[in-house]
Amino acid sequence: MLGKYTFLQVALFVFGLIFCLIYPLAVVWPSGWAWHEGVPHSSQYYMMIVGIYFTLGVFLIRAAANPAAHGSLIQFTIWSSIVHAAIMAVQSFSDPMHMGHLLGDVPALLLVAAVLGVLTRGAPGKVAAARG
Repeated sequence: MLGKYTFLQVALFVFGLIFCLIYPLAVVWPSGWAWHEGVPHSSQYYMMIVGIYFTLGVFLIRAAANPAAHGSLIQFTIWSSIVHAAIMAVQSFSDPMHMGHLLGDVPALLLVAAVLGVLTRGAPGKVAAARG
């Protein structure tokens, strides 16, 4: 039987992989993942976000091997995802072109926060307790 700790490991790996694939997501579904017109690399700001999320993705993948040792990283991922989603949700209403984000990256980031929050029971010190 799979325990909560195993689900946390799978979630960290899957979310890490998705974070590493932000650029291809913007190519396939620009209205849900890119904040500018044109190809993703046409925006220096977007490429900075791609770099940050790729780096976070690699660290989440590495944390999947031993989540209990990476509680702060997991909490950072939870809270930065909530803040990022909230800011993007508000900004989505500034231009009709951005409304697709309410069906794309905004709920995706909230899903990351919710899943990791439940699987860690909301506190870095409790990540180790999720083994049972």
